[in-house]
Amino acid sequence: MTQNIQSTEDLLKKPEVPKLVRNMRAIKKKIMVMSGKGGVGKSTVAANLAARLAERGSKVGLLDADIHGPSIPKMFGIEDVKPEVDENGIVPISVTENLVVMSVALLLEDKDAPVIWRGPAKMAAIKQFLEDVSWGNLDYLIVDLPPGTGDEPLSIAQLIEKMEGAVVVTTPQDVALVSVRKSIKFAEILKVPVIGIVENMAGIICPHCDEKIDIFGRGGVEKAAKDFNVNVLGELPMDPKIAEIEDSGKVHTDINEEMLWGKEFASIVDSVESFKK
Repeated sequence: MTQNIQSTEDLLKKPEVPKLVRNMRAIKKKIMVMSGKGGVGKSTVAANLAARLAERGSKVGLLDADIHGPSIPKMFGIEDVKPEVDENGIVPISVTENLVVMSVALLLEDKDAPVIWRGPAKMAAIKQFLEDVSWGNLDYLIVDLPPGTGDEPLSIAQLIEKMEGAVVVTTPQDVALVSVRKSIKFAEILKVPVIGIVENMAGIICPHCDEKIDIFGRGGVEKAAKDFNVNVLGELPMDPKIAEIEDSGKVHTDINEEMLWGKEFASIVDSVESFKK
C-alpha cells in the first residue's frame, strides 16, 4: 500500500496558524464579564474575579475591553504604568506574580482624554489586544466588557474561538434586570455558555444594627435566573470599603475573605472554578 507522504514543498505551502489563534490556544479558559447596562459594578466583579483566581494560584490575564470607560488600571494602581514591547508583542502589565493586565487606558498619553472611536476602530483595537499582546500560557483570561450588546462583546465572542462562558452582572432594580435578560439572550445566540448571574448591590448592612436592608428590592434576579435556567452565583452587599479599596488601587491586596463582601465573593469564585460546559 502506497503511503501518502507530504513533500517539503507541500509543507512550506501549508498556511501558518494565525497569531490570534495561537495566542488564544495558549489560554485554557476565556471568560467574559458583561452587563446589560452601566453602573452595576461589572468592572468590580471582573477585577476581583481575576485577582481572587490569581490568589488561588491560577495564571490569570485581565483584559479591559471597555474602550470608552476603562477603569481596571485604576483599581490595581497601575494607571501611570506604560506597557513595553518585545519580540513577542505588547507585554501586559504584571500586577502580581500570577496576574497580568492590559487596557487601552495604559496606552493613552493623557489619561483624561476621551477615546472617540467608531465601531471599526474599536473592533481593530480589540483584535490587537487578543492578537498582539503576549499573554503567554494562562489558566484564565478574564475579559471586562463594556455594558450592552454592541460592537465590543460581539467582537470578543467572534474572535475567541472557544469561550468558556460569561458572567452576567446586575443589580436588583427592574431597570437593570430588563437589560440583564438581553445579555443572557445575547450569550445564548452566540453560543457562549452563561456561567451565572452576580447580583451586585444586593442590599446594605446597617452599621448600627447589622440588619440587611434591601434598598433596591429583591426577587427579580432569582426570577430572571429561573426563566433562563441559569444560576445565581452570589449576592454582593453594598460596602463603602470596597469603593475605597478600588479608588486606592488595592483590589489585589486589601480585599479578603474575612470581610462579608469578600466571603460572598469567594463563593462566586468557587462557582467559576467548578463550572463545566
